[in-house]
Amino acid sequence: MVSAMSFYANSLMVRSTENRLLNYRQLLHQYLVDMYAKIEAERLLFIRLNQMKLRIHEYIHFKDAITNDSDRANHGKLVIVPSTFTACPQNMHEYAQDAITCIRHGGKPSLFIT
Repeated sequence: MVSAMSFYANSLMVRSTENRLLNYRQLLHQYLVDMYAKIEAERLLFIRLNQMKLRIHEYIHFKDAITNDSDRANHGKLVIVPSTFTACPQNMHEYAQDAITCIRHGGKPSLFIT
């Protein structure tokens, strides 16, 4: 079975022959957005279906906070997204901590280039 990311990466690959898909501009942009949404949904489905393999049971403090909450109507099924998932809160926190560490070791930047 081929993942959606592998399939779409293969279809967008630059080849020696002409790739007509790359000539369609705005249609290509919409296609890329749709591909990204499909890949993201596939990754989230994998995380949801493989909670035990991802060692989610080790998040004891988080589970305690959820079980001790008085209003159970606000809870659905508990799915914990690991920090390796791009743009999740844990991932953003790790990037922020890395940036703070770089500033701590290297000092404040003297020039900001974008």
